[in-house]
Amino acid sequence: MKATIDWTGNASFKATSGSGHSVQLDGPPDHGGENLGPRPMEMLLMGVGGCSAFDVMSILKKSRQEVTACHTELEAERADAVPAVFTKIHLHFVVTGHNLKDKQVERAVSLSAEKYCSASIMLGKAGVDITHSHEIRDAG
Repeated sequence: MKATIDWTGNASFKATSGSGHSVQLDGPPDHGGENLGPRPMEMLLMGVGGCSAFDVMSILKKSRQEVTACHTELEAERADAVPAVFTKIHLHFVVTGHNLKDKQVERAVSLSAEKYCSASIMLGKAGVDITHSHEIRDAG
């Protein structure tokens, strides 16, 4: 896996993935940024959420759950001192669908957390306290 980061002025950078997708990163105004894109640590948090949501949806599809939506909310805490690393991350999955089984959703979240999500497992091994929860909503 590869990526490139190119400075675009002030505290702004263009990040390009090995697959050719780009995103603009920017620092906060008090650090010379112009709020043109997410902060690098926000991207890291979004990556954890995307990785885990990908796993959960894949597992639910394989278990033939009729999912119509999956919304993942992430909350993180960071250390007060530099480096301001993540100390806690909580992922909350809101899964909407028809006749969803709680055990299947719980299993999908657990498998992602314990076996499949490379991003969250890596951060957990680095000392970040990572927790998960879920809720089910009926698509009606």
